[in-house]
Amino acid sequence: MRLAPMRYKTFVWPHNPRVYSIEYKRKMAVNKVPFGRYYLQDLGITRRVMRGEGEFVGSQAYDQFRDLASLFYENTPGTLIHPLWQSASAYFVGLSLAQEPRADYVKYTFEFWECYDQYHSTGTLVNTGTSGSGSGEGAAGTGSGNAQWHTVVRGDSLWALARTYGTTVSQLLAWNPGIKNPNLIYVGQKVQVSG
Repeated sequence: MRLAPMRYKTFVWPHNPRVYSIEYKRKMAVNKVPFGRYYLQDLGITRRVMRGEGEFVGSQAYDQFRDLASLFYENTPGTLIHPLWQSASAYFVGLSLAQEPRADYVKYTFEFWECYDQYHSTGTLVNTGTSGSGSGEGAAGTGSGNAQWHTVVRGDSLWALARTYGTTVSQLLAWNPGIKNPNLIYVGQKVQVSG
């Protein structure tokens, strides 16, 4: 099976990284109970950390690394699209070159931190009152008569919308047959989020 290339902002990997890991983190506190043992307090889920390593090979190896490194200096998050995992709005927080100098080979490692911007989302939710067709690529849902639509803003992903609206990515795709790639939705696109 041939996988789509990984992407971040304007950079498209010429071939996918060799190793990729996702670390889910939860913040916990330990509280001592007087004259007793202890109590664990769940302070909530925190960032996902996405790390990996790979190689650029060939006469353009250093140019490819330089193009990726230039994104590191941008101080805004971007959409990280992985060929298998859900896309995420993420900050580029780490990049290193790890090998002896060679003209046609660059071994590198990278690290991204997912950002969660639902606290100040400016996306709009529209209650249509009917299952009409809406607009945008994700329109034309098959709702029951009280469909709700979300207007995509920067940083949105289907996975985040599913969490926000208490549904699944599979259900969102069923409601929005115009979305062909679950890792790719566009700012301004209308996505049906309930039936």
